[in-house]
Formats: sequence, C-alpha cells, structure tokens
Amino acid sequence: MAPQGSSVLQPVIAVVDDDVGMRDALSELIEVLDFQSRTFDGGRSLLASYQPGAFDCVVSDMRMPGMDGLELQRRLRELDDNLPLIFVTSYDDDITRARALELGARNVLVKPVNADRLLDELVAALESRPPKA
Repeated sequence: MAPQGSSVLQPVIAVVDDDVGMRDALSELIEVLDFQSRTFDGGRSLLASYQPGAFDCVVSDMRMPGMDGLELQRRLRELDDNLPLIFVTSYDDDITRARALELGARNVLVKPVNADRLLDELVAALESRPPKA
C-alpha cells in the first residue's frame, strides 16, 4: 500500500493534535503508510518549529485549545500557500467543513480515520504540491 517510488527521502507529514493518543495513532499510521511523521501538540508548537520546506503535508485536528485548526490553516497559508493540509475531526459539521475547504484544505476526514482514505489523500496532496526547488 506504500506510495510507489518511495525512497530514503520519504515525505514528512506534520501531525497536529492535542490528544496524545490520537496524535500517536495518526503518526504510527502515517509511518506504516511509508511516510515520515513529526508530531505537535497544537498549532502553536507546529508554528514554533516551522521552517520552509520542512513538511510536505500537514494532518491536523480541527478542534484544539489555544489555536483551532482553522486559525492554524490561516497562519500556514501565510507561510506557504502550497503546503497541503488535511483535517481530521471528531466533530464534522457542514459549516466548518465548508469553511476549511474554502480556505484551501485538501479534505476533512472524520475520526477514526480510514487508513486507505488517508493514504489516498496523502498521495493526492503530495502529487499536487509543486516540486521543491
């Protein structure tokens, strides 16, 4: 199920979730799918570690204390308008989903995340990203 052509330079996926159990589960799933992952307990910690080109995609919870997913999305767009973002949430509502997609999210997936669906979304997100310079 791993992406074709994976090499030593696997894409790096940032996983942002305030729930340590969910964060670790998503990180493990992403690594089983043959990607690297780096975990963050919230949007502020991701932004504090942000460096251009460090991440190929972000998988983030929508509802987090301090900075919610939509605010994280807005701030990431200011730093890198081409960085794909996939939301995962337990609270799927039409208004928030529409807002996230309108602001450029790749998709909004409902927890628990289906591994095949996440793989499809990650591959599509990575294929849509312009090549690194």
